[in-house]
Amino acid sequence: MKKKLKKRLQKVYKKLFKLMAIILPKNKNLIVFESFLGKQYSDNPRAIYEYLKQHYPNYKMYWSVDKRKIQDLGNQPIKIVPRFSVKWLFLMTRAKYWVTNCRLPLWVSKPPQTVYVQTWHGTPLKRLGLDMDEVHMPGTNTKKYKRNFAKESAKWDYLISPNSYSTEIFRQAFDFKKKVIESGYPRNDFLIQSNNAVASAKIKSACGLPIDKKVILYAPTWRDNQYYSKGRYKFDLPLDLDVLKEKLGNEYIILLRLHYLVSENLDLSGMEDFVYDVSSYGDIRDLYLISDVLVTDYSSVFFDYANLKRPMVFFVHDIEEYRDQLRGFYFDFEKEAPGPLVRTTEGLIEEIRRIEQNGFSLCENFYQKFCHLEKGKASEQVVKEIFQ
Repeated sequence: MKKKLKKRLQKVYKKLFKLMAIILPKNKNLIVFESFLGKQYSDNPRAIYEYLKQHYPNYKMYWSVDKRKIQDLGNQPIKIVPRFSVKWLFLMTRAKYWVTNCRLPLWVSKPPQTVYVQTWHGTPLKRLGLDMDEVHMPGTNTKKYKRNFAKESAKWDYLISPNSYSTEIFRQAFDFKKKVIESGYPRNDFLIQSNNAVASAKIKSACGLPIDKKVILYAPTWRDNQYYSKGRYKFDLPLDLDVLKEKLGNEYIILLRLHYLVSENLDLSGMEDFVYDVSSYGDIRDLYLISDVLVTDYSSVFFDYANLKRPMVFFVHDIEEYRDQLRGFYFDFEKEAPGPLVRTTEGLIEEIRRIEQNGFSLCENFYQKFCHLEKGKASEQVVKEIFQ
């Protein structure tokens, strides 16, 4: 009985949204932000929000937040509205601007007067949207996924791009025909402006991390075909933490940052003071700043981290499956990755030791292709083009 009532209420809510989106006048100073399905105060929407707050305080700005995450974000300097609440319904249907880095639910209808700013959340390595040959995600199939993606992207008025490489891919993968702002990513302004020892020490101290240890940030992506149910993906840690602790524990700590779609509770008992699970930490930008080495796989985090020109190692134990079956890549990752590729924990340790001895130099061609627009001014460019 309760399930039936819930479904009816959801149906009424969606109809109300559609009706109110049409009939309610838009408040030209009202903006609703959302990051990673309302789970974080982070990324490009955060950078745009903070620039607007500092330079154009006349805007009324709210953050759409998943009800399960409200407590986590309660200490942030933002006005929170619970996602899919009655207040959210009124704010979304009256807002002149929506700013998000992920897709909104398909039933969210956008009125012509509303400006929908899609910032997206990464430079693409793995194939996206309409470019995917096969979709292995739960609750959908390839045809349905592509059809729904095209319906959603048709609502976007602006799309933010970090470089010309991404612009070309975004246009085809999202079937996007409106305005692309090729500015660099607003979220990377922070990396450019705060890349100093004082900022790093402050973050380390706030996180309760040892100041005298070097930091390895492990930030892998998710696997489309590893899941519990729709929207709940799992992740099996492929690193041998015991070996890492034995070989590196005296000099390093590991920060474990799982993808926002992964809902795995890892057992880290016995790893205290060596492995720190920072998956729920608000914004990964702070973790970039305090890290001495990035270890990832096919996640787009390495494009952002490259702005710091620090060492990167790619732990790709399942590269054949990921490349040939799950997603496919836009370029020859094995040849062009901006750091060594390893398949085992022992291989990872070897590369870290090699970097210690020989140093690390980021390929200039890689930097010029993917990072050359990142001058710390992307937020300003986006705001002036859209909001002013």
